[in-house]
Amino acid sequence: MSSSNPTPDAERKPTRVGVLGAGQLGRMLGLAGRELGLDFMFVDPVEETPPAACVGEHLGLDYDSPEALERLAACDVVTYEFENVPVAPAQAIAARTRVFPPVLALAVAQDRLHEKTCFGELGIPTPPFRDITSAGDLASGLAELGYPAVLKTRRFGYDGRGQAVLQTADDAERAYAELGTVPLLLEGFVAFERELSLIGARSANGEVRFYPLVENHHRAGILRLTLAPAPNLAPERQALAEGYMRALFERLDYVGVLALELFQIGGRLIANEMAPRVHNSGHYSIEGARTSQFEQHLRAVLGLPLGSTELVEPSAMLNCVGALPDASAVLAVPDAHLHDYGKAPRERRKVGHVTVRAPDVGTLADRLATLKSIVERAEVG
Repeated sequence: MSSSNPTPDAERKPTRVGVLGAGQLGRMLGLAGRELGLDFMFVDPVEETPPAACVGEHLGLDYDSPEALERLAACDVVTYEFENVPVAPAQAIAARTRVFPPVLALAVAQDRLHEKTCFGELGIPTPPFRDITSAGDLASGLAELGYPAVLKTRRFGYDGRGQAVLQTADDAERAYAELGTVPLLLEGFVAFERELSLIGARSANGEVRFYPLVENHHRAGILRLTLAPAPNLAPERQALAEGYMRALFERLDYVGVLALELFQIGGRLIANEMAPRVHNSGHYSIEGARTSQFEQHLRAVLGLPLGSTELVEPSAMLNCVGALPDASAVLAVPDAHLHDYGKAPRERRKVGHVTVRAPDVGTLADRLATLKSIVERAEVG
């Protein structure tokens, strides 16, 4: 009778996850992956030490450099932590190893025109929009959609950058002068009641899980506060949002965590944009859900069973913008947690976040009021 000789623990090769990008989302992926025994390599051409460098190997190379492509192709799976990764190197890597979410999702999410077109083809409602390639297109688009309207770059816009609200013809002229060197998208202005987002995950075997819809509050284009779950939300709104995301999962053959940003108008949900990655509005899940979005993403891309998305308690997340608050003051609030990204202070820069949870929404509101005061005193930009 033959006997097997298992490989000693010291000789086992850990699963290696390659990540395009090395910001705070990569850092939190790495922190979650440590508990699963994963090994990480991050590729990001930044000159300074990026946030994720403390949880894995960092290659400060261009995404399409031969060494980066070779090293990434040797990983067990490759993912990305922001959606502006160039598509070409992602496609080259996908020809040699598994890349999740699929490159198609990356390509669609990078271009607002392609994204909105995809939504429309799936029956997901969006604001009315027009493709803008000239000043004449803008004039005719405004004649159709009217004022107010929002002019956006089709690519590379985030945290309020690359967009302008147009109230008058003068606004349109100024915005086009500033943004018109690249392809643009004009959207009709949505007088929404509140902003929501849904985070879901789909694994390679088709298993799907959804987190509760959350309510988001922005200022100057930057997310400042997330409430989980969204207050006073009818169950049918959750079902509607999940239906939208299921359609996206199927169309894109999606694997990983996906975020869908939505506007609520009465009983309607209007899609704003999607992010094929872990998302800022899901940071509360680190302490607030049974399975964080970061662990969930890794489970999905590695083909592991997905975890529970149930909330532990009502939760909230506050972004720290520009500078971190006093840690002692934050941690003096019950069930509050400070997450420091290791980034130098800078105006309008997300340098960390605070999560807090409570046994009921009243207690959460009290704790949140204290934390908002602490965080806002330190804020820059």
